Amino acid sequence: MKGLVITVGNELMGDDGAGPLLARLLEQKRIPGWQVTDGGSAPENYLHQVRELKPQVVVLVDACEMNLPPGSIRLLSESDIACEFILSTHRLPLSFFISALKELVSEVYFIGIQPAVVAFGWPVSPEVRRAVEIVYQKLQAGKLDFPYLGGQRPVEAKHKAARA
Repeated sequence: MKGLVITVGNELMGDDGAGPLLARLLEQKRIPGWQVTDGGSAPENYLHQVRELKPQVVVLVDACEMNLPPGSIRLLSESDIACEFILSTHRLPLSFFISALKELVSEVYFIGIQPAVVAFGWPVSPEVRRAVEIVYQKLQAGKLDFPYLGGQRPVEAKHKAARA
């Protein structure tokens, strides 16, 4: 197995359902070499799967507030996630989960999708639905070439790119 996509989110909370929507799409239209786990609101409960599967790459996908137009897609660094303005609806901060993932897997990417509305009972917006489709297409093409939130690759990503 090449990689594992772990999606995060709650489909009852409007655009926070971006992750589960991507998980369903990946289950319906499988991409060779990739597996998917819908981590829901507690992705840390699935660390045992990462240990068992031993993927080369983990891609974490979640809706997160980045002060961008709805449907915007960004790669986020650990420092981005630690910032106050990255809001999450999950039990443990995602920065803890990503740190735990990095102990098990050398390549971990976090893709954030900017929500329009995160509220109980709302559907996923058209902008976020389109963003989910784009993430799927990029995974299928093997190119996670989304812009970084700060506009530049973080230091840890630069080192990985130099080794590739």
